[in-house]
Amino acid sequence: MAKTFLLLCFLLLPASGFALIGRDKKEQVGVFELKKGDISLKVSNWGATIISLVLPDKHGNLGDVVLGYDSIKDYFNDSTYFGATVGRVANRIGGAHFTLNGIHYKLVANEGNNTLHGGSRGFSDVVWKVTKYEKEGDHPHIIFTYRSYDGEQGFPGDLLAEVSYYLIGKNDLAIIMKARTLNKPTPVNLANHAYWNLGGHNSGNILNEVVQIFGSKITPVDSQLIPTGKFQSVKGTPYDFLKPHVVGSRINQLPKTRGYDINYVLGDGYSKKLKVAAIVQDYKSGRVMEVSTNAPGVQFYTGNYVENVKGKGGYVYQPHAGLCLETQAFPDSVNHPNFPSTIVTPQKPYKHHMLLKFSTKAQ
Repeated sequence: MAKTFLLLCFLLLPASGFALIGRDKKEQVGVFELKKGDISLKVSNWGATIISLVLPDKHGNLGDVVLGYDSIKDYFNDSTYFGATVGRVANRIGGAHFTLNGIHYKLVANEGNNTLHGGSRGFSDVVWKVTKYEKEGDHPHIIFTYRSYDGEQGFPGDLLAEVSYYLIGKNDLAIIMKARTLNKPTPVNLANHAYWNLGGHNSGNILNEVVQIFGSKITPVDSQLIPTGKFQSVKGTPYDFLKPHVVGSRINQLPKTRGYDINYVLGDGYSKKLKVAAIVQDYKSGRVMEVSTNAPGVQFYTGNYVENVKGKGGYVYQPHAGLCLETQAFPDSVNHPNFPSTIVTPQKPYKHHMLLKFSTKAQ
């Protein structure tokens, strides 16, 4: 499914990026780097997107562990959501509609009859404003903000969204997502859609990586990947990653799917403290990634529909080239009263924390 965005003009600018002329004003798109020790992160204000993350392996060799493109232009019509911040509501909304406080809202359908990652022009397809940027130092960070207007893609309320990236500790990346509505209640579910390959973005597939997910239940889905509203234990199924398992060891046991694409239950709402959601390890490189969050769910996706995508350095990505661990609220929560609420009000803002801890382990 291709996303669409009308670019009336783009112009390559030296060092600073692209100037995009939209419906009413000119916005500048650039790539920004954060550096601390051996870790280097590149992000863009196009979709508040992670472009690359360079880390050492167990031998000290540096490698980029995020799938993506060499040119910002390639992100404009990207259909994979490589590294993007997705919203206003990440994941799927069944039937592209919901009812809130007695008002029925019809959204933009961009995956069959459903809404995926905010619609045909979600938060991954807009220019965010850079409000703060410190490239180096003790706490390198960058803060992006975006104002979403009332009725954008069918969602109610004027919304102010903020995404921050911080390099902290030795090799840790903190991502903080905030949002507040200025008037009407509205659903909010922001997620980062980075595709990780700890062996390196150009090292092949992730089927030999070892994953542990600290969720004992999933929210099962129908044929259109819309949650049924029920909860299912992972015990005795190929979805059980409570103990570490090789990603590809049971992938052929999944029912009528190309791979994993399912939400794991971590809690009953956004908590005040972070909890470990998942751990990924690549034995060959020795790299380990530990994902912690305050979100109630995490979507485990194995890049099932990445096919013949020309990425960085001309490397061609194929299915399972990377995996996603999208910490989030449950998909289609607006249509399931038994799911934790995603409704944000002027009195109840949204705050979503992620901490990605990277290390190496000799095996």
